[in-house]
Amino acid sequence: MKNILLKVEYDGTVYKGWQTQNLKSAGNSPAKVATIQQTIEKSLSVIFQKKISIAGSGRTDSGVHAKEQVANFKINNEIPLRRLKKSLNSLLPNDIIIKQIKYVDLDFHARFSAKSKLYRYTILNRDYGSAFLRNQVFHFAMPLDLKLMRAEAVLLKGKHDFRSFQASEKKPRSSVRTIQKISIKTQEDLIFIDIQADGFLYNMVRNIVGTLIEIGRGKMPKGTMRKLLDIKDRTYAGPTAPALGLCLIKVFY
Repeated sequence: MKNILLKVEYDGTVYKGWQTQNLKSAGNSPAKVATIQQTIEKSLSVIFQKKISIAGSGRTDSGVHAKEQVANFKINNEIPLRRLKKSLNSLLPNDIIIKQIKYVDLDFHARFSAKSKLYRYTILNRDYGSAFLRNQVFHFAMPLDLKLMRAEAVLLKGKHDFRSFQASEKKPRSSVRTIQKISIKTQEDLIFIDIQADGFLYNMVRNIVGTLIEIGRGKMPKGTMRKLLDIKDRTYAGPTAPALGLCLIKVFY
């Protein structure tokens, strides 16, 4: 038995997120929806001539991208990894790329072995958009107070209950997470909001970014983040920032 790790880069624009989904069709029978996981599994099943299931480090939502998502699967076949990578990339659409394939220990699991993840949210902050970056950035034309945004963002660092930034989920789970690093940097008209944490709640990054934007544009006052951490109520936080600006940068093990 071999355990194979995949490092995957993808543009999530046309996909319904990472995780394979089953939705009810008009005839009430399960209908598969195009996701990154489903697309990779389909290509692997062609190569190995049997059903292959992969486990990802975590789900990304519809329209969210990844610079380096991690997945793994187990297989009895012995196949040269260089050939497998070439074959897989030849079958996948050009918005999904396998960057690396390697063998890992049998007890490795892309999700459960992960220590932390780094996400980046990118804002294009100018009065006109971008023909080239339109699917990778959130275009926001109004001026933003970056100094205030940085001062508020740093208050989120550490272990907190992030319930105010958690979208509703079907399964109840703890909303306590630890943000290890958070930064706001600029490059010309681009604003990069980087957040690294031991785990993320549903829409947590996008809700944090949406709140920071409201703070930066003067719609929410200084002290907002401290209040939100204390009040633990999603209705008091800012709107959810659009998916297209979010990218999973790296998974740490």
